[in-house]
Amino acid sequence: MDSAEKIEEKSRLKEFGLALIARRIRTAQQSIDDAQEAANQEEKSSAGDKYETSRAMGHLQKDMFARQLEEHTRDMSSLHAVKTDTLYSSATAGALLKCHDLCLFISTGLGRQVVNGKTILFLSPGAPLAQQLRNKRKGDGFLFNGQQLSILDLY
Repeated sequence: MDSAEKIEEKSRLKEFGLALIARRIRTAQQSIDDAQEAANQEEKSSAGDKYETSRAMGHLQKDMFARQLEEHTRDMSSLHAVKTDTLYSSATAGALLKCHDLCLFISTGLGRQVVNGKTILFLSPGAPLAQQLRNKRKGDGFLFNGQQLSILDLY
């Protein structure tokens, strides 16, 4: 794989991540809107406690979705900052590490995703595994889930 293909692969992974986060943002925003609408439609009945409990639950849900929205927005911002047009020789933000059965993309914490039939672990640069990988190079080994892995390629 030449340099242009490596950069293209990382760019596709970044675009995949951005699209995934955009969907999560839309879902969180829709959930906030739905929770607000449900709270607004709640009618006060003769059972005042039931009404108050229902409104409180609606507000709790709305707050939970607002926190999710904030987290997704932060993820979007951090992924936008990742440089995919650079080939790296050590594990750092923007690097793609290839191991035998797994690829790790140090970008933002989206977890394990399947992209074009390949399993990719999207790691936040601040994640413990990303910290463990810091300054590792092609050929270096590391421990992941109790298994010793070797970095076959890194760029």
